[in-house]
Amino acid sequence: MATRIVILGGGFAGVTAARELERRAPADAHIALVNRENFQLFTPMLPEVASGSLDMRAIVQPLRVTLERTHVVLGEVSTVDVAARVVTVDLAVLGSQTTLPFDHLVFALGSESSTHDIPGIAEHSYFLKTLPDAARLRARVGSAFEAAAAEHDRVERDRWLRFVIAGGGFTGVEAAGELAAYLKRLHHYYPTLHDLTPEIVLVESGERLLGHLAPEFGKRAAASLRARNVRIELGEDVASGDAGGLSLKSGKRFDGRTIVWTAGEKPTPLLKKTGLQTSEHGALVVGSDFAVPGVAGIWGIGDCARIPKHGGGDVSPLAQNAVREGPLLARNIVATLAGEPLAPFTYRPRGMIASLGDHDAVAQLPGNRMVAGLPAWLMWRAYYLGQLPGVARKLRVAGDWTVNGLFAQNVARLPWISSRLTAEEDYAPEG
Repeated sequence: MATRIVILGGGFAGVTAARELERRAPADAHIALVNRENFQLFTPMLPEVASGSLDMRAIVQPLRVTLERTHVVLGEVSTVDVAARVVTVDLAVLGSQTTLPFDHLVFALGSESSTHDIPGIAEHSYFLKTLPDAARLRARVGSAFEAAAAEHDRVERDRWLRFVIAGGGFTGVEAAGELAAYLKRLHHYYPTLHDLTPEIVLVESGERLLGHLAPEFGKRAAASLRARNVRIELGEDVASGDAGGLSLKSGKRFDGRTIVWTAGEKPTPLLKKTGLQTSEHGALVVGSDFAVPGVAGIWGIGDCARIPKHGGGDVSPLAQNAVREGPLLARNIVATLAGEPLAPFTYRPRGMIASLGDHDAVAQLPGNRMVAGLPAWLMWRAYYLGQLPGVARKLRVAGDWTVNGLFAQNVARLPWISSRLTAEEDYAPEG
């Protein structure tokens, strides 16, 4: 009987695993990939979509174009029965369910935004995790400027022009940089607001930005953002959020009509329902070879898995790690089928880069060497352009960057995005 391999999740880890399996798995093996959208999203560029620097179609790659042998199932995983070796999937396009039996099951479900159950955050925040999130945020920024232009009360105008970002990690820092550049462009087109200065407040609970990197990395990022009117509040925990702003546990409050939440992520709650061992944060516990201990044929990679590093600690949930985990997992599955030993994942940092907008970035290279400013920004663009899947995607992004560098950027509010961008057909790209 042909081996049945089911991959749950179409992000970096899941797609790279599927592509490697297409090359290495036996010809009669059946590979299926379940994802809630019919495309892979290039998440590192979401802040540029939110700021209007990139068209949303530029950062999505259709799964059916990327994958040739793999059966793509568009749906949401409902249940996983490990004992019966079957996955149940809700098919949103049909309003029905289907079941996928498996011999090998790969959890590559990524993570989702977490509000840590802080009052008011879920109801009053804008997130930056998905393509609709980025589109809604861009529409919100345009609406805020229109509201400020129509408002006569000075205090209310200030509130509309203040944007509060919670979270000083990569997403928060890059969002602040891109948003600062976007606000500067928008402000030019609103003469009645020229007596006011749009403000961004970046709140971080740690003592520095980008706390998991070298201290100089965060210091350089903070200096760049402060130079562009970003107020940075460090060592501050969020107490609550509401339609008028963000309140901190220290008693401080920032009145702003737009809250952007990037201060937490969590593995999908589905993992805890499988009966498999999970960490205190809900991630699937796996070995360094990605296999779930004691349960044959169950694997975990990417943000939803806790993968141990040699020498202690866990592998960071970063895209650059996910794209290396996927191919190794595929090779380990093929090794299992052949009765050969499995290889452990070896964590080798390749450096980190954070874009700060306005031709500025900060990069930490191997050996803790730091590059900042325009050279780092060019490195950021070159690296991520190279990582984009497919020649069409690379050309589209390079084209957007070139056009936006030569001509005035489109600052239209596009209010239809918030209401229409709900189904995959509304934002699925052309082949």
